[in-house]
Amino acid sequence: MHVQEKVAIITGAGGALGRATALRLGADGFAIGALGRASGELAETAAQLEAEGVAVRMLEVDLRDSGAIEAAVADTERDFGPVEALINNAAIYPSTPFLDIPLAEYDDVVTVNQRGYFYAAQVAARGMVARRSGAIVNVGSITWHGGWSNLASYISTKGAAVALTRALARELGEHGVRVNAVSPGAFPTKAEEIQGDAAEYSAHVIAHQALKRRGSDAELAAVISFLVGPDSSFVTGQTINVDGGWIME
Repeated sequence: MHVQEKVAIITGAGGALGRATALRLGADGFAIGALGRASGELAETAAQLEAEGVAVRMLEVDLRDSGAIEAAVADTERDFGPVEALINNAAIYPSTPFLDIPLAEYDDVVTVNQRGYFYAAQVAARGMVARRSGAIVNVGSITWHGGWSNLASYISTKGAAVALTRALARELGEHGVRVNAVSPGAFPTKAEEIQGDAAEYSAHVIAHQALKRRGSDAELAAVISFLVGPDSSFVTGQTINVDGGWIME
């Protein structure tokens, strides 16, 4: 059994990147509050964590529901203790040409990807500020750096995630709470289904990256592990691109 002395909440823990992050933080000694909507995928994440001896609480939560976010944080803390780390990872990404995006679709993306991050951070940070300790990582995307077609709603929320990171880092730093972001590149996840032909898209990705291979979920999780761990104790307000050198700035 792992010795769990810390507690982390991960939203979107049923997806590939969320699952890899949960497994990495579990190995780092965190008990995991695994939040997500897809019960089958979320259950698989929980099963893998349990097989590794990691304490996990599976919580089916829709980030559109602020009350469910509050309950998830409270349930995790009741089971495991104070939340030391929050990973805002869950997101939706409808692919629609900008001129055709219904306002209802845009509102839905903002509610999940932007308001959901904001409120989960607010709820978790209240306890962190009281304890003068904690780390929040918001998962952005390299798409906000350069723009991608048919993803205006998604991209606007990912830019907002980086802006939120900087605002919270400035405001919460005096209370001992660190806030950073990671911007993943094109990892081979289910999200790539919107790109069409998989082999063609993979070749496109590799052509644009400095590193001529696809990244693994575990490589993103390793950066998140660093950002919530003691080795980044003097790092806050930063955004790290984890993209094989696609975007350099």
